[in-house]
Parts: sequence; C-alpha cells; structure tokens
Amino acid sequence: MQVSEETNICATACVYKARNKKSGEVVAVKVFNNLSYHRPPEVQMREFEMLRKLNHINIVKLFAVEQTGTSRQKVLVMEYCASGSLLSVLEEPENAFGLSESEFHIVVDCVVAGMNHLRQNGVVHRDIKPGNIMRVIGEDGRSIYKLSDFGAARELDDDEKFVSIYGTEEYLHPDMYERAVLRKPQQKVYGVTVDLWSIGVTFYHAACGRLPFIPYGGTRRNKETMYKITTEKPTGAIAGVQKKENGPIEWTYDLPINCQLSVGMKTQLEAILPNILEADQEKCWGFDNFFAETNKMLERINFHVFSLPQATMHRIYLHPYSTMANFMEVVATYTFMAPERQTYFYEGHHYLINPALEVRALPKTTEQYPLILIGNEFQTLNGVSFKDPSSDYPRFLPSVNVIGDYTTAKNVLSAVYQTLRVTRLLLRCQEFILRGTYWLIESIKEQCRRILDKNSSVVSILNCLVNINNKTTRLCNVIYKGNSEVLDMEGQGESLWKKQSIRDIMSTCSHNADKERVLGLLLLEVTKEQDQIRQDTSINRMEHCLQKMQQIFKQFNKRRQQPQLTYNEEQIHKLDKLNLGTLAKKVLLIFQEEVVLIYQTALSQHAIRIRTIFEIQNHFSLVNGYTADGIRDLQCYEETVSNTLEKLSQHFQQVGLVHSNHSPVNSCTHEVKDDLVLRMLQLRDQMKTVTYEMEHNNSIIERLGVPSSSQGT
Repeated sequence: MQVSEETNICATACVYKARNKKSGEVVAVKVFNNLSYHRPPEVQMREFEMLRKLNHINIVKLFAVEQTGTSRQKVLVMEYCASGSLLSVLEEPENAFGLSESEFHIVVDCVVAGMNHLRQNGVVHRDIKPGNIMRVIGEDGRSIYKLSDFGAARELDDDEKFVSIYGTEEYLHPDMYERAVLRKPQQKVYGVTVDLWSIGVTFYHAACGRLPFIPYGGTRRNKETMYKITTEKPTGAIAGVQKKENGPIEWTYDLPINCQLSVGMKTQLEAILPNILEADQEKCWGFDNFFAETNKMLERINFHVFSLPQATMHRIYLHPYSTMANFMEVVATYTFMAPERQTYFYEGHHYLINPALEVRALPKTTEQYPLILIGNEFQTLNGVSFKDPSSDYPRFLPSVNVIGDYTTAKNVLSAVYQTLRVTRLLLRCQEFILRGTYWLIESIKEQCRRILDKNSSVVSILNCLVNINNKTTRLCNVIYKGNSEVLDMEGQGESLWKKQSIRDIMSTCSHNADKERVLGLLLLEVTKEQDQIRQDTSINRMEHCLQKMQQIFKQFNKRRQQPQLTYNEEQIHKLDKLNLGTLAKKVLLIFQEEVVLIYQTALSQHAIRIRTIFEIQNHFSLVNGYTADGIRDLQCYEETVSNTLEKLSQHFQQVGLVHSNHSPVNSCTHEVKDDLVLRMLQLRDQMKTVTYEMEHNNSIIERLGVPSSSQGT
C-alpha cells in the first residue's frame, strides 16, 4: 500500500489517500492515533467488527484490516470517496442556503437506506453528521452518499440502552449534550433514538445550509443557551435562533423561504422533523415510524405544474398508484382552482385528464417542461415567492484579516449564487407565462375558427331552407287558393318563429371577428416579449461577474492558510477585497434595476392580458352554446319544411288521381300539370341537398353534445 496524502483528521484517527501497489486501486487508509490506543481493546476492535458485518451501497466498504510495519498497529483499508463529504458539499458557497431539491432527495434516500441497514443489523451509529456522510459520483453522474466513521458505533437493539457518550456536539441529542458538553452528572440511559435526533439536525442542515439551533455567539461559545434551545423547544418547532445576547429565542415551524426546496417537499419534511427533533425520548418517533414516513416520501413521484392564472410553479408529490382525481385535488389545494375547472396544456397541446387513470399515466415533466394549468377564470397573481437577496450581502471590514475576509468573501459569493438562482426563477416564470399564453391564444383562435365555420354552415343551410319554404308556400297558394287547412298555418307560424330565432342567435356571433383580431394583437405582443426574453443577457453578465469572484475567492482561500502576508501581498489583498465588492454590487444592481423591474412589469402585463383572454374565452364558450341552440332550432325548422313539402307531395298525388277521372274539359290543362310536376321535382332536389348538408353537419352537433333529430331524414 502506497500512501499519498492526508485527507481527513478526526478525534481518534487520520485518514489518508493511498494506492494498492498491485492493482493501482485508490483506497482510504484510516490510521489510529495514540488517543485511540488508550481506549479499551474491545472498544478499539468495535469499529473493525462493525464494518465487517455491514455490506451496503450506502455504507463505506471495508476492504481489509492490516498492521503497520514495526508498531504492528491496526489500520483500516476502506473505500475511497473522491467527492468529499456532505459537509464539504454544504460548505460550498453555492449550497449556503441548502441543497437543490433533487440533491436533497438523494441525501435522504441514501441516509435512510444506510440507517435501515444498520438497524437490520442491530447497530447504532451515535455520530451521524454531515462530516460522516461521504459522497461519491455514480456511473450515471448522480451522487451516492455513504455512512462512515463507525468508531462510536455499537450493537444495540431497539429496546436496549447505553450510557457511554459519543458524538459531535452540534448534532448530539440534548440528554447526551447535557452530560458530554455541559459536564452535568446524570443517571440517564440512551436508546437508539439518539441517532434520530442527529439525523433530524443533519436533514435540516442539508435542506437549509445551516444548523437548526443557534444561540447568540454560536453553538460552541454559548453552550448553556444551546442546551436551553434544544430542551425547551415547543412542540412542532423545527428551529430556534437567538439573535441578541440574552435575547429571546425565535422559534420557527416552517423551513425558510430562501431554501431551494419546493412547497411540496417542504410540507413532507416539516411533517417529519418535529417528530425526530424531540428531546423527550418517550415522545420521539421510533425507527419504525421514521422509516415508514420517509419511505412514503421517497416513493412519491413528482410532477411540475405551472399555474398560468397565478404565474406560479408547483411540484406535486403523489404515490404512483394515486389517481388523476387525486392529482387534481392536490393541485386544487395549491391553486384554489376546483378540479372541474382545471384544464392543462403540455407541449403546446390540450392534455385531457381522465380522473380514473393512475398518475403514472401523466407525461414526464421537468422544471423546463411542466404541465401548464389554464382554467377559465382570473385569479390573484402570486408569482414567484422569494426573499430579496440584497439583505444577505455582507460588507468587508476595512482592516486586513485573512480569516475574517475569507469568511466574508464566502458569504458574498453565497449571496451572489442565491441572486443568480432567484434570477433564473424569475426569468423561467416569465418564459412559462409567455409560453402558456401563446398556447392558450392559439387554442382560442382555433376554437373561434371552428365556431365561424359552424355559423357559416348554419347560415347557408338556413338560407337554403328559407328559399325552399318560400317556394313551397307559393306553390301551395297557387294550387289550393289559400286553403288554410291544407297550408297548415300553425306549422307555418312555428316555421317563421324558428327562422327568426336562428337569425337572432347568429346575430350574437357578429363580434367573433373582432375578438379574433384582439387575439391576433395579443399574440404579436407575446411573440415580441418571447424574443426579448431570449435576448436577455442578465444571467450571462451575472455569471461573468461570478467567475471573476471565484478566482478572487481562491486567492482568499490560499492567503488564509499563510501565517502572515508581506506588504505587497497585503496590498493585493486589499485590491481583491475592493474588486470583489465592486463585482458583488454590479450583480445586485443587475438584479434590482433590471431583472426585478422587468419581472414586475411582465406580471402586470400578464394580469391585464390574461383577464382579456379569459373574457374572450368565456365569450366564445357562450357563442358555442348559442350555436348549439341555433343548430337545434335549425333541425326543427328543417323538419317543419320537410313536413310541409311531404304534405304538398301527398296532396299533389291525390289531386292528380282525381283529375285523371274527370273529362279533359273540366281538368287542368296538360301544360299547367307539367309545370307543377317540374317545380315539385326541383323542390325535392333542393330538399335532398339540404338534407345532405344537415347530415354532413351532424358531426358538429355531436361535438357540441346536441342530439340530432334529423338523422333519419
């Protein structure tokens, strides 16, 4: 084994990066220090035995236990985790406000799986913290987190207790903290649930980028207050911070707005944390409850939904076997839009939802390609919920202090990352507003074209029927000399009423063309704004500033490790501080005077535009209903005309038979009869044409849900 460099130092050992001389494989070698060898032999052997019996992807693997040359001291040869620990990930400036939702989900998944393996083997870890959760990158490019450092671990069943103290104070259960940190004698024993407290603190740290319980001056400077915060925490609280010396504790029951988790993920985590961050071991969840609830959280699949009326993005978490009806109910809780009013677009097309299907049938959504919720009524615009990052920008002190300046520079960089993150959210919101509006307008325009086509067909058929009816009436008058019994005046009156009713209905559609022109103008506006969004350079300019700041930050990191700066180095350091501050101000200026103002303007325009669009949409819905009524009346009118023509035909046949039995002198002339026959044939041909047109429009009637009364005509 060839040792190359030291990678980590803990209380009882040092970990080195090494390479197997035969295979070339990179491994981690844990070498115990003198303090470790002062422990009882059974305690020294405990970690070896623990690792030998554990075999899981989320637990650091033990390859061998070897002995050093002359001293014969035992060393552990373990899996090398090249990507550091969860703590090193959280210490990156970009994660100062917590991990992204996808990365946090991976952390929870890996920790829960690793802990489940420990409990199956009756092991309690006793020192769970971000520094003991190692990270590697899998073949698919995703993180894999592994529990490590089992120096404090021991075998313990659920109903067993222990009295020895191990752990790191920020993550210690309050009872253990009292004895180990405050050095107060007590006769308490501890169970496996002490690991749950540490997991709760770790999860909060991963979600928010900071510890949940912080006394004034820090966790290690104000230990009495730290203990007070953890033991006096109200039921349901998940964090407590003291902002002034001897000041009150500010309790919080929700995760902060500036963490990267969605409301859907926050809700699930907020249901778990209060039950494991519980000082009273009798009230604290057991591992069975913990595994049950976390596994429910991990099994849920999520869907991205952008609400166009509210201009907000939601992540909907549901069990894979939930139905579409469940999906719509959850969406309703976030958007206050009843399920029956919800309509969706996906990739530019209407997406019809069958409430009986399982949610697994929904298309795969992402942050870039969500389902877009439309609805049909105006709602209050909520927009993106965010905290103004300007309050997170610290100021450098004028004096040179390489350690203090490094901390300040790191906080400045963290604030810039957060500003960039919020900027992306605001721009994405504008993109979805315009994308959804474009799709909605195109859909309404298509609906308008269909209605105009229907109306045109109705008017054409109506005119044809009126023409036939007029000819039929004139023919009846010629033959029957105004005989009211034969003409059926009641039917004629109803026919006139139907005709007028249809004309009245069609007149209500006269504004359709105007509405379509308004939609065309709105579409031009949307297209223009989409081009402006594509040409926006705010993110590029912010990223350019960030790259320069990262280079300066690297120099700050180097200087903090130097014992003292030379005069020239100090001057360069001062210039770097000045440049870092200037770049940070530039980023903040772009955000406040460009990004936010453009976003607010976009929201205002969207409020006006979406109200107009919904008014037009509702107008066309009414017109569609009127058209359906017109088609019903047209069918009735067609039946009336058809009946009149049928009666005329029957009477004509009867008259013809009678006249054939009379002498030629008293009957109608042959020429008159031929003329009547010809006109009847013409009317029948025209009626066949109308009937064909009516049957051709049956598809329109069926789409409108109107029962056709002339299908047998």
